[in-house]
Amino acid sequence: MKMFLISDNVDTYTGMRLAGVDGVVIHSKIHLKEQLEQTFSNKEIGVLLITEKLSQEFPDIINDIKLNHRLPLIVEIPDRHGTGRDPNFIMNYVNEAIGLKL
Repeated sequence: MKMFLISDNVDTYTGMRLAGVDGVVIHSKIHLKEQLEQTFSNKEIGVLLITEKLSQEFPDIINDIKLNHRLPLIVEIPDRHGTGRDPNFIMNYVNEAIGLKL
């Protein structure tokens, strides 16, 4: 299985290309939908990397994919500007999941 990147910036794309991951840079919702359709039709792609910024810009598309498609696995990655998440993201997630404050 292969990994594929959908990025909103050239820097993340370039870094992943250096690591051997193919991908594309997109900037519009229409292009995102087209690229996702191509990705789903390629059965060799098992992991789809997508930048957090794209995921935040188009949550309806990404959430629909996560709920309705088994493969590829979607992994949101931070870009060169870092993550947009709270520094205590994991601790808050665990606290919510078990219902206890650690």
